[in-house]
Amino acid sequence: MRRYDLDWIRVIVFGILIIYHVGMFFVPWGWHIKNNEISSDLRWPMLFVNQWRLASLFLISGMGTCFAMSRRSSRQYITERLKRLLVPLIFGMLVIVPPQVYIERLAYNGYTAGYFHFWIYDAFQGVYPEGNLSWHHLWFLPYLLIFSIVLTPLFVFLKKHPESTFLQFQRNLLQRSPWHLLWYIIPLFLAEGLVEPFFEVTHALIDDWFTIVFFIFIFFYGFNFISIGPTFWKALDRIKKSALILGIGIFAIYFYLLFLEDTTLKHFVEAAFKTVNMWLWLLVIFGYGASFLNKPSKILSYCNTAVYPFYILHQTVTVILCYFIFQSDLSITVKFLFLSVGTFLISGLIYELIRRIKILRPLFGLK
Repeated sequence: MRRYDLDWIRVIVFGILIIYHVGMFFVPWGWHIKNNEISSDLRWPMLFVNQWRLASLFLISGMGTCFAMSRRSSRQYITERLKRLLVPLIFGMLVIVPPQVYIERLAYNGYTAGYFHFWIYDAFQGVYPEGNLSWHHLWFLPYLLIFSIVLTPLFVFLKKHPESTFLQFQRNLLQRSPWHLLWYIIPLFLAEGLVEPFFEVTHALIDDWFTIVFFIFIFFYGFNFISIGPTFWKALDRIKKSALILGIGIFAIYFYLLFLEDTTLKHFVEAAFKTVNMWLWLLVIFGYGASFLNKPSKILSYCNTAVYPFYILHQTVTVILCYFIFQSDLSITVKFLFLSVGTFLISGLIYELIRRIKILRPLFGLK
């Protein structure tokens, strides 16, 4: 059965991602180009969103994988993943991402040559940030591809054994109490507490072990929950209200912990609150999504197809627009609105062109 709520959540979270990347232009955190006026206050809503935005996308991807493998063999699934992930990634690194690097070099590195000179002679020299070759915001694609390939044997086993002891054990636990959904936090806490201190998040795949370990668990959870079936959704419905109340309280405590002096004890306490907070908000998002969003619409049909090209295009559009205003005296509010509306509008216009040209569709992950 089609889960329209998952489609809605995917569309909404990717929309939030676009706004989040607009916000990166204004906050103190490092990004490719920065506004001449920085807003410290904008960090806090972005921090809240940052707790669950990536996790929700990997969780949805795992859930989608379970649906996809119900209609495909493992070979067909991997072939489809290569077409939908690797082809757009290669195209993105060759065509979509270089303008972002070029803008950064113009703004901060004294580069003066034109874009076509940059693309021909410099865009693929060395690896970013020292060099210019990068996948920038498209890092999600190689990680998802690797996760999909590595976990395929396990997915095939679960697909062939829907009544396995592993799945039945989870069903029994969730039937007893929805609070057993909190046990899934433990591997995430161990990754946050024991792996994160030793491996800085780079999104470069190589030596990015915390990101790999943390999100491969969440990706697997997505497949696992769909494999459990209705028992999972019933447990989610029973716990969503409590998760919302607890999520608000836990985030407030986590927010307070950020201002305390760094110690070893603080690290583990913060890791605990961070992972619990993230998990609670995932339960809230998917719980309330199942209650209110599980219905089709013409808007959803359009957005569900458009969301992948929008994801590929949006940051390049945002960075280019940023370059024209990053030294201007316009207020942050005006710039934020200009970038948000401009990014959605220009990405939409480009998408309308892409979807009408068959040769371009596979390059943006469209059938």
